[in-house]
Formats: sequence, structure tokens, C-alpha cells
Amino acid sequence: MPSALLQGDPEIPQMFKDGDIMLGGIFSFHSSWKNRRDSYMDKPLPLQCTSLNFRGFQFAQAMLFAVEEINNSTDLLPGISLGYRIFDSCGSIAKSVRVALAFANGNEVVSQPSEVPCIRPAQVQAIMGESSSSPCMAMATAIGPFHIPMISHFATCACLSDKSKYPSFLRTIPSDYYQSRALAQLVKHFGWTWVGAIRTNDDYGNNGMATFTETAQKLGICLEYSVSFFRTDPPDKIQKIIDIIKASTSKVIIAFLSHMDLDVILHEFSHHNLTGYQWVGSEGWIFDSQTAAVDKHHILDGAIGLSIPKAHVSGMREFMLDVRPLNVSSNEMFTTFYETLFSCKFKQSKSSSRNQKECTGREDLTEVQNSFTDMSLMPIFNNVYKGVYAAAHALHFILSCNKTCNTKVQLDPFTILQHIRTIQFKTKEGEEVYFNENGDPAAKYEIINWKQRENDIVEFVTVGLYDASLPANKQLHLQNESITWTQNSQQVPVSVCSEKCLPGTRKVLQKGMPVCCYDCIRCAEGDISNITDSVTCVRCHPEFWSNERRDACVKKEAEFLSYEEIMGALLTAASLFGACITAVVAFIFFRYRKTPIVRANNSELSFLLLFSLTLCFLCSLTFIGRPSDLSCMLRHTAFGITFVLCISCVLGKTIVVLMAFRATLPGSNMMKWFGPAQQKLTVLGFTLIQVMICILWLTISPPFPFKNFKDFKDKIILECALGSALGFWSVLGYIGLLAILCFILAFLARKLPDNFNEAKFITFSMLIFCAVWITFIPAYVSSPGKFSVAVEIFAILSSSFGLLFCIFIPKCYIILLKPERNTKKYIMGKGALK
Repeated sequence: MPSALLQGDPEIPQMFKDGDIMLGGIFSFHSSWKNRRDSYMDKPLPLQCTSLNFRGFQFAQAMLFAVEEINNSTDLLPGISLGYRIFDSCGSIAKSVRVALAFANGNEVVSQPSEVPCIRPAQVQAIMGESSSSPCMAMATAIGPFHIPMISHFATCACLSDKSKYPSFLRTIPSDYYQSRALAQLVKHFGWTWVGAIRTNDDYGNNGMATFTETAQKLGICLEYSVSFFRTDPPDKIQKIIDIIKASTSKVIIAFLSHMDLDVILHEFSHHNLTGYQWVGSEGWIFDSQTAAVDKHHILDGAIGLSIPKAHVSGMREFMLDVRPLNVSSNEMFTTFYETLFSCKFKQSKSSSRNQKECTGREDLTEVQNSFTDMSLMPIFNNVYKGVYAAAHALHFILSCNKTCNTKVQLDPFTILQHIRTIQFKTKEGEEVYFNENGDPAAKYEIINWKQRENDIVEFVTVGLYDASLPANKQLHLQNESITWTQNSQQVPVSVCSEKCLPGTRKVLQKGMPVCCYDCIRCAEGDISNITDSVTCVRCHPEFWSNERRDACVKKEAEFLSYEEIMGALLTAASLFGACITAVVAFIFFRYRKTPIVRANNSELSFLLLFSLTLCFLCSLTFIGRPSDLSCMLRHTAFGITFVLCISCVLGKTIVVLMAFRATLPGSNMMKWFGPAQQKLTVLGFTLIQVMICILWLTISPPFPFKNFKDFKDKIILECALGSALGFWSVLGYIGLLAILCFILAFLARKLPDNFNEAKFITFSMLIFCAVWITFIPAYVSSPGKFSVAVEIFAILSSSFGLLFCIFIPKCYIILLKPERNTKKYIMGKGALK
């Protein structure tokens, strides 16, 4: 009969107890192993484990406590005894897989007929462990096809939530999916945007850090460096990590490490005095008293991080401390454990020394103070406890237990797995236990802060909470005032690549650097930023301008030619002065209206000219003051009409001079065709043409108030837009046409004989008028803002004063100072000038 033979050495459990139903356990009783090189020529030797790990024994004790409590219970699995097989994995993935397969099919030599398939029930109905993510992944992959439930108490890798890869894996500790995001939110909360990272080089560290990095980038956090480390790495690898940290500028280190890896790297850090860094830790080490004890150089002082919420399981502490050397002589590992725990040696021990006390087997742990007696990991022990109870509750339901259980039911791992996934119960302490669709519990963390007390004792102080089940803005709750930072500081450390950009500046990324490294550039004129770390500057509304600090928009100063300012006051005074002078001249002419010099050239045209000049002086006042709809329409039309009236009068006087001398020629009767009535009609006709132009302008596209934002950046120029440029230049062009015509006629009449030839003065006045308005055009176009208005007023006043002085002042001079010349005889050229 052919037989199935076990290949290799059988796996021997370190703890064993028979029962009706068997549970498996796998814990790291050692934390490392000796590296070796296999030649592949000979059979590999068994893995040689090193570095006794008290924590693994604590986890095993927690499992034993749960099993014993269930066996002594009459409510849960009555009449059924649970047994266990517990193995040491040494933290090795390879050994963990060997143990998992041993759980699945046992170590015995099995003989079966060749025609009978090799199908056997699993040796255990559920497995508790392992503590690390990478061994769990390997084990879950190996036993997944057998559907044996595997419940971990400390494996947090988010990858284990993938049920397509790990269908039989469950855990009583939250997934790193939540922890990594919580750590990123914690870092963001304190304003640390430039951080370094160290991770364990396994699935726990690599996957956890990958999730942290992804979340951190979304929150605007940059990693200056991210290095990996494993406790078996050579010294030169650690030295490279130390060099990277020393060369960095970040002051915060995110440590996604297991406690075993951190213990190794702390030893090297202490030699280089790497203090002053703010450490942010994962649950793998942040509340580990053993790690705190190792930190003799206070490298981790003020560390902050996430831990599993505190827990209490009544009776567990007493059970765990009740260690007895049961048959220690037959188990070398437990002999070593007991001897190390109590610092003694058994007689039969090969390594016994004369200087050490002898173990009696009656040692009391209450008199010993070491990492095994430390109960700070009670939350994790509670996770082991809950895992055993989850399996027991599922078995209780499957076996239809009431006062007794149906022992005839054929147990099937797949059925047990299905019931564990949907199980929901409360522990004796009132804690609710259940698994979600991914086999994970609810994600809740305490935020722990390391506070140094007297005698170098570290106290783990809870300073906040994180609950992933709450809304995003309420998940993180912190008590900042109770946190002690690195080097016992009360101030939150600063770790940024670039200082915050204050309002009034914007961020510009530094070339080749992460987004957290930037320069702060001041906003340009007219742009502002009113928030810290703004990436852009916002343009102010056209009616506003940036203040000096560039952090607010202030209303622009509205500028126009006003009466209150010096230039406006001077122009107003000049305008009124011109109007007064004109009034005085008119009074003189009225007073001496019967004298020859007044009557010589149509006194009615003279008075009309003086009236129009008065209007010319006064119309300049419409250009001063805040523009309005009325003032904008009035200023240009009034100016155009009054000036045409003025030029028309001058033109009429010029024509009269020409006609008068033509009339003196024999046979000429021209004066009867250009008498006083014709002169008035000429003035009226010329003026009506301008009135029609202005009416068309105002009807089609009139001038209107306009805010000019272009000429000055920080001012609003209130001016009158022309509406129709054609209308404006038509008004000016018509004035210019009449002025040129008047100038030509006056120039032709300048040499006519007469002691008082008015044509000479009209020629000179028209020369001034044309010169002023020819120079006005370029000056008007090039003058900005209110100065263009001042140029126009100056042109109006200059041309008005030119007409007034050139035409009327000589006459006033004769009337007032040379009355002897104010005779008909002298004017006709028959008197001599003395």
C-alpha cells in the first residue's frame, strides 16, 4: 500500500494541550534568526532562532487565558474543551508558512490506498496569529484554499483586507488603511509639511508608508526622504540612513516601524546623538514600554503617535504573571525563557554558571520587574483574547449549544469562517466585537504622547482620539495644550521646507524641488492675496487698487478737475476775471456808445461780440467739477456755440471793414448789400450751423461721464467721453474754418487806409486764436486725465483773452486815455497825430 511521507523535519509545537476542538497559535517567541547560506547540495538545517522575545510569550499567555476561561465557562461551549497547539515563528516568513501547513495537515506519516484521495480534516479549526503583516500574508496565502480561519491580533497591513487574495484572514486590530490616513491628518494638524520617513522593510512598513505618502500628498505634505530598514540589515545600511537624516532639513520623522526594528536602529542612533527630532509613530511601537526602556539617550522624547485604545481584561494580568516551570527540562526554549525571566539557572542547564543563582521553580514574578511583567500592551493582549472568543462564539453557534453542544456535527473550517465573519458579541467587559466585510474591526485610535518623568521613566499620556467612523472634520480630536514635544519643549516644532507666504505674496515653486519648497513673491501692483500660502494673486476690480501690503483692495481715488484744487481755482479765477474784464469793457463801450470810435464799426456787433466773449469765459466753468450727464453735454456744446458766435461777430466786423472801404470807391453801392441787418443775419446763420451740428451730436451719440482706468493704475479719471468723436471734431473744425476765413479776410484788409484800421487788430487776434488752437490739438491728445481738461480750458481762456485784448483794449485805450483821438475827423484820417 503506497503511503504519503512527510518531507523534511516535523514542526513541534512549543505549547500543546489536547481538547475536543483544537485551536492553533503562532507567535514570535524569538525576534530574529541566524542568517545562513544554503548550498542546495545538502538538506537545509532547521532555522536557528535568536533573541528571546518576551512579547511573544505574553501573546501566547493571553491566548491560554482565553482558552482556560472558555473551558471553565458553562455559558460558552458547555461540555466542550478547547485545546491548542502554539508554535514559534521567530518572525520568519518561511517558518510561518511551514507552521501554517502543519496546522492544515499535521506532521504524521499517512498511509492511504492509491485509489483513495488524500483528504484529511484540518488539525486545528482556527489559527490565532501572527503578529506581523508579512508572515500573515504568506500564511493566509498558503492556507487560504483550506478556508481555515486565521485571526491576527497585530497585523495591520491594509493589503490584508483584500478578500480575493486572503479570503480566510481576519483581525482584531484596525487596518493601516485608517492608521496611515490618521497619521497624515495628525501631521497636517500641526502644520508639518516637510517631513522624513523611516519604515520597516516589509509589507507592514512598505504598504503603510505608501498609504501615508498618498494621503500626505493630497494634504500638501512632502517627504524629504523615505528610507526602509529591517532588523537584519547590515551596519552600512543603517549608516546610510543616519547620513540621510543628518543631511536633511526636516525636523519631523514619521516612523512606520515595528518595535523590533526600532529597537535595533535606536542603538545606532544613540551613537550619533540624533536628538532634537520630533518622532511620529505608528501603533507598532508608540506605546511599547520596552522601546521606551531601550531609549536611554532620549532620542524619542516627546514622540507622538497612534495606539490601540486602552483595554482591561479582568483576571488576565494575574494569569499571565502566574508562570510555573512545567516540565521545563523537556523543552529547551521554555527553560531558556524561565531562566531569562528570573535571571537564574537550572542545575541541568548546559549553560549554568556558578555565579548565577539556581532556579527553584517557585520563583514569584511579582518580585521581578522586566518587560514580561509590563502590561502596557494590554490592548494587544485583549486583541488575542477577542480573537479566541470570536472563534468560540462561532463554534458555539455551529454546534447549536444551549446547555449542551451537539458533538455529532462535523466541523468544517469554511463554515466556521463564515460564522466568524458575521459574528457579533460583547466581551465580559462590555466591548462589542464584530468584523466588517473585509474582516476588519472598527478603526479607533488613541493619540499617545511620550512624557519623560523622574528616574527616566516614560509615561504614555493620551492627548487625543481618532475615530474613523465619524465625519471627516470630526475624526481627529486633540488636546494641544497637554502635549510635550521633543527636548521637553512646550512649543510645537516647526518642520517646513519654506516658511508660509504671508498675505500680499504668492507661492512660486522652486525648480526641481517638491511642491512644499517655494519662494514667496510679492503680488504685482493691482493684485492682492488675502490668505496665507496663496498660489495666485487676484486682480482687483477696476475701481479698486491694491494697498501697500498687497493684501487688500482699496477704492481708487477719483480724480477730476475740481474747484478746490489749486489748478482748478486758478482757472476759475482766470475765467471769472476774463468775464469781469469783458463786462468792464462792455460798460465802457456802453458809457461811450455815442462816440465815433464805438460807432465806427457797428456798435451792435461789438456788444454782441462782448456778450459772446463773456459766454466764452463762463463756459470754461462747465469743464471744472465732477462730470455729470448735463455738464458733459453742456461743456462742449456751449463752448462750440459761444465760440462760433464770437468768431461770427469778428467775421462780420471784418467784412464790414472790407465793405466800408469798397463803398468809398466811385460807383460802389456794396454797403447797401451788407448793412446792419445783413450783418446780424450773417452772424445768426453761421451760429445756427453750429447749433445744428451740436443738436445732431447730442441726438446721435452725446458726450457722457466716463471712468478712465487706463491712464493711471491707482486712480480713476472721471472725464467726459466724447460719445461721437466725429461730432466733437466737427464742432472744432467748424470753429477753425470760420477762424481761418476771418484771418484771411482780416489779412487782406490790414493795409487799407485809415487811422484806425480795425482789420489789423482782428488779424493779430485771429493769429493768436489759430495759434492757440493749433497747439491745443497735440497738447490735448497727449495730456493725461484732468490735465487734458485744463489744456482745453486754457485754450478757451487764451483765445478769449486774445480776442478781448486785441480788438477792444486799443479802443478802450483811446476812449479813456486819448480822448482827442476819439473824433470823426481823426478816424477818417484827416487829423494829425501829435
